[in-house]
Amino acid sequence: MSLTTRAAVVESGGASFTLSDVELDAPGPYEALVRMVATGLCHTDLSVASGGLPFPLPGVLGHEGAGVVEAVGSAVTGVAPGDHVVLSFTSCGACRNCHGGHPAYCTTWLPLNLIGGRRADGTATLSRDGEPLGGHFFGQSSFAERALVDERSLVRVDPDVPLESIAPLGCGVQTGVGAVWNVLEPATGSTIVVLGAGAVGLSAVMAAALTPATTIVAVDRLAERLELAREVGATHTVDATREDVPEALRRISDGAGADGIVETTGSVAVLRQGVDALAARGTLVVVGAPPFGTEVPLDVNGLLAGKRIVGLTLGDSETQAFIPALVRLVREGRLPLHRLISTYPFAEIDRAVQDMSTGKAIKPVLTF
Repeated sequence: MSLTTRAAVVESGGASFTLSDVELDAPGPYEALVRMVATGLCHTDLSVASGGLPFPLPGVLGHEGAGVVEAVGSAVTGVAPGDHVVLSFTSCGACRNCHGGHPAYCTTWLPLNLIGGRRADGTATLSRDGEPLGGHFFGQSSFAERALVDERSLVRVDPDVPLESIAPLGCGVQTGVGAVWNVLEPATGSTIVVLGAGAVGLSAVMAAALTPATTIVAVDRLAERLELAREVGATHTVDATREDVPEALRRISDGAGADGIVETTGSVAVLRQGVDALAARGTLVVVGAPPFGTEVPLDVNGLLAGKRIVGLTLGDSETQAFIPALVRLVREGRLPLHRLISTYPFAEIDRAVQDMSTGKAIKPVLTF
């Protein structure tokens, strides 16, 4: 039995979001119906809405949802009606990377999350006037009052923590935090540089502040973002509009270079600067995603000093353990996520998009 709900539909690439009534399919055996309380807005949503990725449109996006479970499929065991949940990416649960604790590198990750628009069996989770819509985005499509969610996208969380304060954990925050904790794993006294002080970059700064790294540098072009970076853990900031970034990083690191760098901007010029700024045996984590097919020239001999360049999806997180830990840090005030969040009523999604695009809002969260 299907259910009608209100959703923000992207009709075609480059179109704005349109509120529309859509039909949700009945939950399958491994799905749950979730009443949305809040959902974050992420640059990935905007990239797909612009037509930059081959997701089937018209469709419903949204992949940083948080809400309350209303009903569960016959085989769901991890959550029950009434549970508070944060929604994250989905995965098959059966491939080698899923079994190894790296579900962000699931062999079916792209079709299941980003470009497929359907369940793994090809059926649609959403329709309108009898016509299928692109859905199942990150196993959730949370730009809607209710969402049909894969069990593997569901993470049960502490019901005492307001859901609007933790919705961004599902994508942007765990990406930034995971870049530092799961990949860089800073040693005592190390220097960490974060290129780009948006939501992902500032999450990386907060994460670095909870490690033994002693020098934490944020680089951006907006002075107010750099000021915020200092307030949430950066020991140094570099304004790329006023300073030569490579020279500033050399000065801050006393010529040694950075032990770890998180590149969040998606600019190949910034990526190249980051690689050149690495210390011997340093690691750069590539988080920012330029258009498909983008290449970057590198100084090969410069890499022979043991430099590593690592691509990253969703923080390489095992969500069932990672997200509840982040929720606890938010609850205890040790991960000051509230400093990044601006809330908007769901009906004002286009204003949230505009504020994010102009830099007025770092992490918009839509509330229902």
